[in-house]
Amino acid sequence: MRILYSGPLDGTSLQRAEHLRSLGAEVTHVRSGIPTCEDPTYQLLRVAHKIKHHPDLYFANSRLLKRARRSEFDIVWIDKGLWLRPRTLRRLRALQPNARFVQYSGDDMMNPHNQSRRYLDSLPLFDLHVSTKSYNVAELEELGAREVLFLDNSYDPQIHRPVETTPEEQADLGAEIGFVGMYEEDRAQMMLRLAEAGLPVTIRGPGWSRMMKGSHPNLRVIDAYMDDYRYPRSIASTKINLGFLRKVNRDLQTTRSIEIPACRGFMLAERTDEHERLFREGIEAEYFGDIDELIEKCRHYLEQESDRQQIAERGHRRCVLGGYSYAQRVLGIVEHASKMQPEPTVDRIPQLSFPELASVASVQ
Repeated sequence: MRILYSGPLDGTSLQRAEHLRSLGAEVTHVRSGIPTCEDPTYQLLRVAHKIKHHPDLYFANSRLLKRARRSEFDIVWIDKGLWLRPRTLRRLRALQPNARFVQYSGDDMMNPHNQSRRYLDSLPLFDLHVSTKSYNVAELEELGAREVLFLDNSYDPQIHRPVETTPEEQADLGAEIGFVGMYEEDRAQMMLRLAEAGLPVTIRGPGWSRMMKGSHPNLRVIDAYMDDYRYPRSIASTKINLGFLRKVNRDLQTTRSIEIPACRGFMLAERTDEHERLFREGIEAEYFGDIDELIEKCRHYLEQESDRQQIAERGHRRCVLGGYSYAQRVLGIVEHASKMQPEPTVDRIPQLSFPELASVASVQ
């Protein structure tokens, strides 16, 4: 199978591309997406986000067409194509009439921050949209998507795996209670409440500089990204790994929901129906519903090392036996797309202007 794949050369997008290769697919990877926050163009891109204009910084539109003229592909896979022009997509379909066109996103695509004019106009031109947000299925179909497939989040066994840590790593990365992720106000308030309750909390991730000074002596804040080497070692060195949801994305699960148990870490996450379906409460993970329950369970499990280890072990086993890895998730996408009949969907594009589309897609 030959796949023309467009997405970033890092993060979960790269992980999906690599696991497509691990299944035996011949993947032609065309770089696209957004730069990291260290890139000098990142601040410019933040401004572009606000006006729903997403520049094609890596010239992916022209490079995709160039690749499509050279070879025949079975699947054209676009990772969150906010930069993809509808006219490029139409030309790609003309060049690859037998290919299935797939768009993948792990974000809430009804959040205006995750939209663009190009994305909304291109919705009906794909055969299949894949989303890790269950509530996006009906919403995307209402906006003209031909078919939407919901999949749970995934982990990469090469990265998210149990590791042995050295005493030096434990001293550097260890924590009683730890969280890895971006700053959000509700998360900050929850962890501040934990600190005020006398519980030691370590926070690692971007955007936390505002909490680095004077917040509370029980809070240790490291405002920096965790790379793929340090991330699983941080989880392994932390007694209680917190799992917070992004309220702006209406999250019911996140990548952390799978990655922490996959690393054989003890996870204490916000309670949702999807979390409870993925991992049994009190057996494969633990959950909380409010700050009082969070404080109570943190105090309890800090004293229960054997219980933590057993729950972490069973959570890891659930990831492996439950088929939660990227290889198994992308295999499901490929199998689903392969059964579809590719069809030109140009005539199905609703005759709506962008402001009308944006109104339909706005978060209620």
